[in-house]
Amino acid sequence: MSNPNDYTVGWICAISTEYVAAQAFLDENHERPEYVSPNDNNDYTLASAAIVARDMLHSFPNVRIGLMVGIGGGVPSQKHDIRLGDIVVSVPRDGKGGVFQYDFGKTIQNQSFCTTGFLSQPPTVLLTAISGLQAQYEIDGHQLEEAINNVLEMKPRLVKKYKRPDSRTDRLFKSENTHEACCTTDCAHGVLYSVLQFERGDEEDNPAIHYGLIASANQLMEDALVRDRIAAGMDVLCFETEAAGLMNHFPCLVIRGICDYSDTHKNKEWQGYAAMAAAAYAKDLLCRIPPNKVEAEEKLTELLSRVESKLDRKEDAKILNWLTHIDYGPQQSDNLQRRQPGTGIPGAGKTILTSIVVDDLCKRYPNDTSIGVAYIYCNFQQKGDQTAYDLLASLLKQLAQGQSSLPGGVKDLYDQHKAKKTRPSIDEISKALQSVAATFSRVFIIVDALDECQASNKCRSTLLLEIFNLQAKTKTNFFATSRRIPDIERAFKGYPSLEILASDEDVQKYLDSQMSELPGCALKRPDLQEEIKIKIVKVIDGMFLLAKLHLDSLKNKWTPKAIRTALEALPTGSEVYTETYDAAMDRIKGQTGSRELAIQVLSWITCARRRLTTLELQHALAVEISKPDLDEDNLPEIEDLVSVCAGLVTVDEESNIIRLVHYTTQEYFERTQSHWFPNANVSITTICVTYLSFRVFESGFCPTDDSFNERLRSNHLYNYAARNWGHHARKALTLCQEVMEFLEQQAKIEAASQALMVPPRSSNYSQRVPRRMTALHLVAYFGVEDAARALFRNGVEIDATNTNSQTPLSLAAKNGHSKVVELLLENGAELESEDDRGNTPLLSAIINGHEAVVQLLLEKGAKVQFKDKQGWTPLSLAAENGHEAVVKLLLSKNVDVNSRHEYNWTPLWIAANKGHEGVVKLLLERKEIEVNCCDIDGHTALSKAASGGHETVVKLLLAVDRINPDSKDHCGWTPLMRAAQNGHEAVVKLLLMRNEVNINAKEEGGGLLDLGRGRATNYSPWNDYSSWNSHSSRNYHYSGNYHSSRNYYSLGSYDSLENYHSPGTFHSLGSHNSTRCIPKIYVQGSGRTPLSWAAKNGHETVVKLLLEQGAEVDSKDNGEQTPLSLAAENGHETVVGLLLEKATKHGHEAVVKLLVKKFTAIE
Repeated sequence: MSNPNDYTVGWICAISTEYVAAQAFLDENHERPEYVSPNDNNDYTLASAAIVARDMLHSFPNVRIGLMVGIGGGVPSQKHDIRLGDIVVSVPRDGKGGVFQYDFGKTIQNQSFCTTGFLSQPPTVLLTAISGLQAQYEIDGHQLEEAINNVLEMKPRLVKKYKRPDSRTDRLFKSENTHEACCTTDCAHGVLYSVLQFERGDEEDNPAIHYGLIASANQLMEDALVRDRIAAGMDVLCFETEAAGLMNHFPCLVIRGICDYSDTHKNKEWQGYAAMAAAAYAKDLLCRIPPNKVEAEEKLTELLSRVESKLDRKEDAKILNWLTHIDYGPQQSDNLQRRQPGTGIPGAGKTILTSIVVDDLCKRYPNDTSIGVAYIYCNFQQKGDQTAYDLLASLLKQLAQGQSSLPGGVKDLYDQHKAKKTRPSIDEISKALQSVAATFSRVFIIVDALDECQASNKCRSTLLLEIFNLQAKTKTNFFATSRRIPDIERAFKGYPSLEILASDEDVQKYLDSQMSELPGCALKRPDLQEEIKIKIVKVIDGMFLLAKLHLDSLKNKWTPKAIRTALEALPTGSEVYTETYDAAMDRIKGQTGSRELAIQVLSWITCARRRLTTLELQHALAVEISKPDLDEDNLPEIEDLVSVCAGLVTVDEESNIIRLVHYTTQEYFERTQSHWFPNANVSITTICVTYLSFRVFESGFCPTDDSFNERLRSNHLYNYAARNWGHHARKALTLCQEVMEFLEQQAKIEAASQALMVPPRSSNYSQRVPRRMTALHLVAYFGVEDAARALFRNGVEIDATNTNSQTPLSLAAKNGHSKVVELLLENGAELESEDDRGNTPLLSAIINGHEAVVQLLLEKGAKVQFKDKQGWTPLSLAAENGHEAVVKLLLSKNVDVNSRHEYNWTPLWIAANKGHEGVVKLLLERKEIEVNCCDIDGHTALSKAASGGHETVVKLLLAVDRINPDSKDHCGWTPLMRAAQNGHEAVVKLLLMRNEVNINAKEEGGGLLDLGRGRATNYSPWNDYSSWNSHSSRNYHYSGNYHSSRNYYSLGSYDSLENYHSPGTFHSLGSHNSTRCIPKIYVQGSGRTPLSWAAKNGHETVVKLLLEQGAEVDSKDNGEQTPLSLAAENGHETVVGLLLEKATKHGHEAVVKLLVKKFTAIE
């Protein structure tokens, strides 16, 4: 058996092909070591580099040199003639290691990648050997080809896979050409799309060896355009992925054989030979190093503590994308690109200023991980992606990305919800945000265009409330831009503010830079140019956008007189934007030949339900009505689409979004749409359904994720058309014939339904949608009344069910289409049909808050007095989702206001728990309401509201005479304890105003906890991704709980198990052999007071308030800990100071001494 201590060189391979090549070049094969470390999980083959390095050093402690040898993608250029089979060796440059790490998805300035670290320089002994070998090869040439052939002669089984392929298969394609995923070497693109490569001469090395920089990332480089951009900026020779598992301190040399060109044209034909070439070079290199030189190097085990693994990067990225897919990086980069050099607030005013602020913060703290920066660009066109949840989740995602490792709170959130397929509530997102923000010494949050954040759905008020709460609990600075909106100005009253106006100097600089765009008559007349600048500066009144628009208006004036006339006609005053846009549209109307194209572009951008990419718009404009295919020769150029729109349209280069130049432009067209684009929705509908009817979709439903992804990738308008044709059809003045022709094609209906209902990406995501969708299902889903009538005339099965047992009526009710609901009922649709979740049409409408549909269904006799399997009633579902109007409707039907859920939740309890103050108020108006009702753990509505910090709800409940403000649950918690533990100062203040509340109450315990069921404290609604599931949590949180109590066990707000540290705290009262396999435990309380909980969790304002109201500073819990010791133990210095001051003032010197003694022991 070999001795692990004898080995001093570690050779790391990532895939079996590299491993085979490495073994083929060994002079001797040793037996496996007699002993390997228990921590060694390797066979030294298929693991990431970081795992290999770590585990290798557990079993081979004397390893001093690391080699990573294998295959990579080459980057050919005029400077570097890199061919397949060549070798790239990582050589340090500019004092940095020869391998740099970068991330896809991060956008810095105008780059779509971000350097995240360099591998350390290899040991000097390796660098010396590289130089010596390079000199030897230059004099005598290398014999790598001969060495490979010798190995293959001795090991003939390797010939087929590892010999050098025919040189004709080494084809470099032009960067702009992409290739199919199944592409082989005989690619159909042919010679026309190839880059001409000359045969190497006899005097040239083949394979050639290149020395320089290797780029390593967390995913394959498969984009030739991005490849070339990164290579040009960094002079990169090769791309690979395995070295991305290591950070700066692993002294490793990377050797790569080139098997492809880092583009979409990937195949495995060259992998074997490339691995052989790299291994042959590695052996030559090692042969040049004297063994005593290696032994003189420092052991890698002594450097192991400095190795930072990036193994979790992919998993972290998955979790962060699960939080939200929104990325504001591309917009930040695009805004910076638009900045006029030398000016302070160019281009778009507030937004450009915001991007400058973000950029300044990032440059000011480039490497300071204690500083967190997160930003949001609000846009009223992105209502669907900019709910309060999405915006807060984006802030959380950005701050979490700034940590060296993913924060535990974010991982916990993911673990809690992913298995149950639920989504976090806003409250959970906010708590996680506070937790992550607290880890920074300082956090900067920047929100642009706050006025564009929706006010109607409480998005804006919720966002502000949560950010202000964050400021109160962490060291957070908040910067926002907005137009003058009264409620926003009130929210920021007392805070510093600055009015943003362009200075004359800024405008002058911008105009100077744009003079070259004017007609020749102005270019030849400096005096005329000066007139133009003076006049424009005078009329724009600090509004920078107007400078651009006014200058654009002069570009078609061909004489000095025409220019001066236009300057005199420039609008001013309160209607300046309207008049400016009117003038732009007049110019467009005067464009013979391009007027119709401009109107099409503007109507699509204005009326589209979301922002469009350039490719989506190109495909839309290329559609020819009644043609069965898209003719790619009919695709218009983006530059032409922008130029015909008189400066009203722009393209965000980073995201390839084509949009109107300013929010005022969008507002203008929304006001004037009926004038400029009266038939826009008819036209868009026709184009969408024509696209959905193309012959390429005759195959219907895609059977795999790969085939579905390929469909979306190849047909750029398909996703938009499938998801939105019906919304445009519903708004259209007339029903176009193309809609009915599309609805006659079942295979294409199934295909479009798949794209419509597909959830966010995950394994098998494209298959988790309902099948057997009919034409009537689609029409009901979108609420297209005229199409439904046409289908009825033609004869259609009205109660057909898809594979989720949904009828057209259930889809129409779920989406709130009252006219179609009424039409379906008139034609005999089943009123009480149930989908596979148990939802009737009434429940679907209630869950989604569609008052008109609920009223209609009630009038038609829908059942309202019933419970589902978990005890949810229509009223409790309406209360849970906060739909006041629906609650009022149901109350008018005299439903049972005290109906009990399986866990004793009443509608009042549910509404209080969620903080729905309007619903709570409606329920409290009913005389029969039970205000002190509690769930089976003893939590009352008041305790749930107090725990969640719902101040208004607490105030409403306390106003009821018969409320018990000091009730205790089965674990001895009072509402005051709940509020104090979670830091809700306002709620604590409200509770302390009631004389019955005991400020020094102790958590006594004595309750039974059933471990087999879900906890209300972890309860949150399911966000419906698959478009057919109910938005209610009722059917999901508790299904299957009885099969494994461990998976659903949580103490929620009971402060987790470690806080119950007294002996005998938990006593099992159940048997795992019982029918339900649900043990129960007796919980002995911790003996803590509200002050203890507030001190432990560092809630300074609450601690101060409790002390002022007479809370006992020296109370002890069951573990003999005081509020002071709890605060000190958890590092809350300010709270410690408050408690020390209070203790000293009241003569509790003994307590202070005890704390000092205990704290010293801890230190």
